[in-house]
Amino acid sequence: MSSFANLELIRSRLQDEIGTLRREAQSRVALVYPSPYHVGMSSLGFQAIYRIINETSGWACERAFLPDDLDAWRKTRMPLVTYEGEADIGSFPVVAFSVAYELEVTGLIDCLELAGIPALAEARGPEHPLIVAGGPLTFSNPLPIGPFVDVVLLGEAEELVPTLLQAVAGSTSRASLLTTLAQTPGFWVPSIHQEQLGPIGSADDTLLPARSQVLTPHTELRSMFLIEPERGCSRGCTYCVMRRSTNGGMRLVSPDVVLGHIPAEARRVGLVGAAVTDHPKIREIVRRIVDGGREVGISSLRADRLDDELVGLLARGGYRTLTTASDGASERMREQIQRKTKEKHLQRAAELARAHGMRTLKLYEMVGIPGETDDDIDELVRFARELSKVLPLALGVAPFVAKRNTPLDGTPFAGIREVEDKLERLRKGLRGVAEVRPTSARWAWVEYVLAQGGLEAGRRALTAHRAGGSFAAWKKAFADGGGRRKQLRVVS
Repeated sequence: MSSFANLELIRSRLQDEIGTLRREAQSRVALVYPSPYHVGMSSLGFQAIYRIINETSGWACERAFLPDDLDAWRKTRMPLVTYEGEADIGSFPVVAFSVAYELEVTGLIDCLELAGIPALAEARGPEHPLIVAGGPLTFSNPLPIGPFVDVVLLGEAEELVPTLLQAVAGSTSRASLLTTLAQTPGFWVPSIHQEQLGPIGSADDTLLPARSQVLTPHTELRSMFLIEPERGCSRGCTYCVMRRSTNGGMRLVSPDVVLGHIPAEARRVGLVGAAVTDHPKIREIVRRIVDGGREVGISSLRADRLDDELVGLLARGGYRTLTTASDGASERMREQIQRKTKEKHLQRAAELARAHGMRTLKLYEMVGIPGETDDDIDELVRFARELSKVLPLALGVAPFVAKRNTPLDGTPFAGIREVEDKLERLRKGLRGVAEVRPTSARWAWVEYVLAQGGLEAGRRALTAHRAGGSFAAWKKAFADGGGRRKQLRVVS
């Protein structure tokens, strides 16, 4: 691949976009997603921040993404450039990263290095851009990205972004800027605060809902307009960062407001949130979308909220696979983690999906939850066999990873061998009956050491990444169990 080919790919994608913002302003932000374009442009938060920066007086925002083929891009010796202006992100006064989850720390490092910006904040000088981060990761544990950034926006950023830009515009030096931000609620400055995180930001309800700015066919969610009919959750699942204790629980957006934001050209609409089907007027919202001739998608279908009306509307809106979750392998485990989904709810979901002509039921599960035994896995095998008689079944199985700011914060990882044994027991029990799609136990362990880690975990991530980024490199970097936070905080 050549530099010209890199630019041609960017230009081709831009040509297919609807809603791209091009703005001339005195100051600029490079907004970077540390995963490829097709992932980043499926992020509702990334798109919302893109709009907010461009709506802030005196500022313009251009996007950049981790290259699809990182090795090929490196060989061209071309810096990481923005989509709107094809400008080196290193030339911007502010470079802002949206980080969704722990393993994207390596993408953040790659993006900085492609731009010729030293990865570690301590190695940078005043000639380098201000490096900022925010995103979903900040609701749990942003400490491992601390060594690489100057400031982090914690939690919901709708009000924090204008505050940040105002502070940047009014600052006389990098040091004074960071001192000011360190004293402002919602901002974490690693060089000043070290591992002391303050409260996360919460946007005023009048600023909801977050919604897409750009429609593009080159995403995981092809040409889908994303909007949130609610934010947060009223449930208390003990493993979840977005449980009812986070930022006031569930906050609702009225159907009229949701529908009023959907542009006429959007033929596919995705309703995004932690508990979309818990919205008391979700049927009205979906009905009005479908009656308008649009397809619809929902990010979080709760099996205990599905009924004939809602599943029928989803089928009319283009659903061919019904996707939901039980998360615990058995009813005993679900009770333990306060996930209230029962077998009867999942059985009913499968029956409704079949009745409305859907082809597949996809069910998300977790294994390796504390206290889980082979009997729990066998219960899942038994029940999955029963479900597969109703509708073809696919299981998406992820190893449990304890997150900070949940009641299970600090819970040990089950163990790579133990998780692999459980996955093999599940595969063997369902061979020829249901498709089992597990995520890697090894990389779940890497996610765990970062999720439970402190600033030192970020430095060890850099060591592992520079050693090639293989699992063996990660294992060696964390061989002595280091990088863990000195104290584990458990939030009830």
